[in-house]
Amino acid sequence: MIRTAEQVRDRFANRRMTVEYGDALETVRTILRSVELEGDAALDRWSEQLDGARVQEIPKREWREAYEGLEAGLRDALETAKERVEAFYRKEPQGGFLEATPEGVLGQLVRPLDRVGVYVPGGSAPLISSVLMAAVPAKVAGVGEIVLASPPRVHPAILAAAWVAGADRLFAMGGAQAIAAMAYGTERVPRVDKVVGPGNRYVVLAKREVYGSVGMEALPGPTETLIVADASADPRLLAADLLAQAEHGPDSEAWLLSPDGELLEAVAAELEHQLSSLPRADIARQALARSGLVRVESLEQALEWANLYAPEHLCLSVREPLEHLGQVRNAGGIFLGEHSCEALGDYIAGPSHVMPTGGTARYGGGLALRDFLKVIPVVGLSGQTAARLARLGARLAREEGLEGHARALDLRARHES
Repeated sequence: MIRTAEQVRDRFANRRMTVEYGDALETVRTILRSVELEGDAALDRWSEQLDGARVQEIPKREWREAYEGLEAGLRDALETAKERVEAFYRKEPQGGFLEATPEGVLGQLVRPLDRVGVYVPGGSAPLISSVLMAAVPAKVAGVGEIVLASPPRVHPAILAAAWVAGADRLFAMGGAQAIAAMAYGTERVPRVDKVVGPGNRYVVLAKREVYGSVGMEALPGPTETLIVADASADPRLLAADLLAQAEHGPDSEAWLLSPDGELLEAVAAELEHQLSSLPRADIARQALARSGLVRVESLEQALEWANLYAPEHLCLSVREPLEHLGQVRNAGGIFLGEHSCEALGDYIAGPSHVMPTGGTARYGGGLALRDFLKVIPVVGLSGQTAARLARLGARLAREEGLEGHARALDLRARHES
């Protein structure tokens, strides 16, 4: 399980987002085409075939009933998580600007999207946190309508989370057919402007295929954590944090980088101890086989390797984490110190847990208000300024061979006084 830096160098430096296609791609394309052409008829047919139930919209009274039926402690946890996520995103700048000068007006209008779709996976566990982590930032951004989709037999906790988050509509539909319905629209399901949220490979492939017809915040892949630790770290906490990541799925990755060999040995032993009682131990073991404990020469090298890997979650379990923050260039989210564990970020810390995976943190960040906003440039030049700039613009247009552009600019240049 313990590896050297040289053993992982190429893997870290050359990794990229991948999706295993197999036969899934043709299946996804068939579903997308049929829903686009046939609408609700195809949507119901695929939903019955794949999920065992027709698509239905779940009314808000059922959301509230589910919320009121929750155990009080879970209600409090949901409300607290919602409040913390909302408070975090209210601090993000939202405004544009308009600047009036003697030359005219230049500026930007910032407008929220009209309608956003949030996909919430079903499966073996209700991902109630995914509802809050996508819908609450959209709400803060001012999105006009938030539409949720989750596979049939929607768990009551997801209904309750939709109520707490302030979503507008919720459809019991899943898979590629749900993505198709939100991307193209049907008689029952409104077309959205953007789709956010995680899903299985069919969902990710569908999102990739419909991109352009609808916006996407990302194409999420398997989740991942990279921990940088020094001798001050607690092996028990490190092992617990690695297993919290590994239990997500067999394709998850959980890495620990440290210059302290004794620490790595202690963590390896602790992993075996904690795995013995972990309900999802078989899944976690498969994920750990893809990952490892890596011996590096120094914390500086660990951070260099972390930047190459560009993890979804970067945890700095070191004595003085703030001293190393400036060395971080690529990460979806950063967790400072062993008390600020990534599992808190999954549920209740404040920032959305929707973060870039597969090395895409090299060029993208976690879900933010900007994902639900569009920036519209505004140009309102005075006649004199337009005439002066038109002469120069016409020169550029003719260099590009676009005479029509140049002539339109020539007409404005003649008005220069």
